[in-house]
Amino acid sequence: MNYEEKRKQLVESLKERGILTQEKVINAMLKVPREQFLPENVQDSAYVDTPLLIGSEQTISAPHMNAMMCEILNLKKGDKVLEVGTGSGYHASLCAEIVAANNSKTSGHIYTIERHEDLAEKARENMRRTGYDKYITVIVGDGTLGYPQEAPYDKILVTAASPMPIPPPLKQQLKEGGILCIPAGSRRYTQNLYKITRKGDQFKKDKITGVRFVSLIGKYGFDDS
Repeated sequence: MNYEEKRKQLVESLKERGILTQEKVINAMLKVPREQFLPENVQDSAYVDTPLLIGSEQTISAPHMNAMMCEILNLKKGDKVLEVGTGSGYHASLCAEIVAANNSKTSGHIYTIERHEDLAEKARENMRRTGYDKYITVIVGDGTLGYPQEAPYDKILVTAASPMPIPPPLKQQLKEGGILCIPAGSRRYTQNLYKITRKGDQFKKDKITGVRFVSLIGKYGFDDS
């Protein structure tokens, strides 16, 4: 299969639908090989705009959602980013493609948290194989607690649906003017994607669209049942 051609076709489709508009996100989606972040049995569906199972009852988001969330974050070179929910490592690698610059002192970095140790190790392998490991640190733990060791963050991305209220540690670890992109709502049904911007001690919350994500598990998430 010609994955590069399929990748170009997907990007053109997302542009035509008005989902992809930022040149930096377009370029990242053209460059990062989604098939390299998928189990072999679903690689041929890498550029179908749908979620796919990646193991441990988890999914990789549909490409349109990856694109939308990257654009909401308005990622910039040099940004320090926290991702909650590493999954296969694809979304973190998209972010790294945008924020990290080769041989630059202003290169950004992605810290990503995964609660499933087996997925975290597979993600590390995927990143090593595609060359993004130098820009990404994978942590096994409870993503609802964030990662205070490297806080504050320019941008925070959550790839699982949180209950309301939004986990306080994630808001606290956001820089002044920083952006948090997070799906939130009920565990299995009504969820919305939110853009949360920090203004001092205030957090401006914008509802973007209805979504459906796997549940965010942890101290400030849903219980593991």
